[in-house]
Amino acid sequence: MTNQMKAALAAATCVLLAIAAPAQAQEIGGSYVELLNLNLKFDGRPQASAIPREIVSFDQKYGAGTIIIASKERRLYFVLPEGKAIRYGVGVGRPGFEWAGMHAISNKREWPDWTPPSQMLKRRPDLPRHMAGGPENPLGARAMYLGSSLYRIHGSNEPDTIGQAVSSGCIRMTNDDVVDLYERAKVGTKVMVMR
Repeated sequence: MTNQMKAALAAATCVLLAIAAPAQAQEIGGSYVELLNLNLKFDGRPQASAIPREIVSFDQKYGAGTIIIASKERRLYFVLPEGKAIRYGVGVGRPGFEWAGMHAISNKREWPDWTPPSQMLKRRPDLPRHMAGGPENPLGARAMYLGSSLYRIHGSNEPDTIGQAVSSGCIRMTNDDVVDLYERAKVGTKVMVMR
């Protein structure tokens, strides 16, 4: 077999692994090499944020599948096996709306509707009382609800807010990143928010 044929075969294998990634994304397990083959770092599309997601080394005291939100760092970590995690850029609560604690994902929605809570409507009476899901909706492409709290991890139609402290306590991600996390995190996933 010629070197050109070997190179073509290797490239085709990488393409097939990338295509298979969405089906495999439901699973947490697998070796580090298998997880890398899921094409986690870049999916070929332009990133909507200056904070690209990437695989990083991470403290092994957290179980695989746990979500850790480091508010000061403005990063979310989805813990992988073998001392690794996927790191995402996030937007967090602005001053006065910071919080910390442990929750679990209690519900998940694709293109969720948005009904601002009464506390938010008191502060912002100009907001709509209800907004159907879609590209203009502030919850973005996906939402993961945290316990019985008012907080969510959700997408955003304002990708320039990622890396900022601007929300009313929810954790914002780019739509690309929240779709990626949504496929990995299940209802019941533990979420630890640290200030």
